Amino acid sequence: MKIIIVLLGLITIFVAFQIYVIMSTKKTEVQKYTIIKQYNDFEIRHYPSATIATINSNAKTYKELASPGFQKLAGYIFGGNETSQKIAMTAPVQMVIDDSNSTMSFVMPSSFTNNKLPQPNDSNVNITTSPDEYVAVTTFGGFASDKDIKKYSEKLLTLLKDNNLSTMGNFRLYGYNPPYQLFNRKNEIVVAVYWNP
Repeated sequence: MKIIIVLLGLITIFVAFQIYVIMSTKKTEVQKYTIIKQYNDFEIRHYPSATIATINSNAKTYKELASPGFQKLAGYIFGGNETSQKIAMTAPVQMVIDDSNSTMSFVMPSSFTNNKLPQPNDSNVNITTSPDEYVAVTTFGGFASDKDIKKYSEKLLTLLKDNNLSTMGNFRLYGYNPPYQLFNRKNEIVVAVYWNP
């Protein structure tokens, strides 16, 4: 009987924590965009330029990039900068996994611009401005993996070809949830497209 009570208590704590995480994630600032056109399995968005913190990596897989990249960027926003300033986390975390150069980026809160941000203590963290761009986006749930990234990138490429849309640059993974959030996860595959507004 005691074991059942303990198990029920642990399950209750776990469920409460997951609800708290989901509610906290909903309060996170999300990079602003405008939906330009909705298709059956993807959409075209316009993203205005934004200030981003980026690390470059020679990682060849999601697993190799995710944890080390996140630690470096989190170190910067949690006070690893010239003024020890804490900067709010935003969503999504952006990743490009490429054989020649992989990157991970955090979008800075909209209240910051390049000249308002403190310089990183880690020279591997670069503060830049992303381009104003039109992108195609498809969404999937769960925990992302290299298999998922390949699958949904190929799916999106096929959908774009079927709709006579051309891509430019690498496919990216946008992740919206912390690793300890187990439910209601959201990921996106994103690629820049040629689009005449």
